[in-house]
Order: sequence, then C-alpha cells, then structure tokens
Amino acid sequence: MIRYHSFYPAHREGAYTYLMNERDKAMLEWVRVFNPYDLYTKSHQRPEVNELRPYYEALIAEYFPAQLRW
Repeated sequence: MIRYHSFYPAHREGAYTYLMNERDKAMLEWVRVFNPYDLYTKSHQRPEVNELRPYYEALIAEYFPAQLRW
C-alpha cells in the first residue's frame, strides 16, 4: 500500500505496469480500493485531540482487551 500510495501514474493511468511483478499488481489493486478513502481527506487544520479521544478510546476498548500482556 505505502509503496504505491502516491504513485498516481500507476494506479490512475496504469503506467509502468511492465515493471511490476504479480505481487506488485496485486498490491496495486488494494491501493485502488483504499484510494477513495484517502484522497481529499486531509485538512489544513489540526484535529481537536480532546474531541477525537473518546471515539478512538471506544475503538480500542472494542478491539483490545482491557489489559495487555507484553
């Protein structure tokens, strides 16, 4: 994903595919799936951490046990 994230000629135009192996091509498909959720979602304003904190804490509580074993 990170490898091709901003490589627009590849994931928008289909350029440079002759340089890709089968794994690269498979990964590129995931970039295309992810792309609509990432493009144009950035903001020039910094997020308000105190407003976001409850949301992320709820996600953590849902998917992680209350106590982690390291």
